[in-house]
Amino acid sequence: MYDALMRLPFLTWVLAGALVQLPGLFHAVPMDSVSVIHMAMRLSTIAFLLLLAATVLLRTRPSAKAAGLEPRISALAGTFLMYGVVFFPRRDLSPVAEVVATLLTLIGSAGAVVALLQLGRSFSIMAETRRLVTSGPYRWVRHPLYAAEEIAILGLFMQFASVWTALLLFAQIVFQLRRMHNEEVVLSAHFPEYHAYRRNTARLVPGIY
Repeated sequence: MYDALMRLPFLTWVLAGALVQLPGLFHAVPMDSVSVIHMAMRLSTIAFLLLLAATVLLRTRPSAKAAGLEPRISALAGTFLMYGVVFFPRRDLSPVAEVVATLLTLIGSAGAVVALLQLGRSFSIMAETRRLVTSGPYRWVRHPLYAAEEIAILGLFMQFASVWTALLLFAQIVFQLRRMHNEEVVLSAHFPEYHAYRRNTARLVPGIY
């Protein structure tokens, strides 16, 4: 019952985000290459949000959780903090910068959909264990979902770039890195095979980090 109740706020946020995207889907007329990119970005974002809702509804109960308050704060801040940029003034981007920002959002959202499909019912916001996933994009990096999300967040940041939003982005990255650490601690404790997987797989970027 507790696990079910804890899903409701996140489900509400996800579904509201998907609904917000819908009115702008076909606003660009006539249809040109930029409009097509914008539409693809919105569609990938909607697909990601709806997939999030489905995985949260269908996910299995966790077999282990990180102890203490800090892992929960880091998980929530890493997930939601960057969306605070909408409270800052939006920048007037050049057409090229607008396309780059949209492409980053599109690529990140599409990559997140791929990673989330691989996670399936093992997805969680908090540092929890359900099933160890090492296939698909998880063959190359330990956290492909977070890598994809950061690419999309960079596209969002470009639209609101300022000193203050840069500080917000820095804080979000710090929390996200801490979130990854917390997840790896729980996975290492619960899955003995995770130690070998961790040694042979990059955290975010193959061959770099």
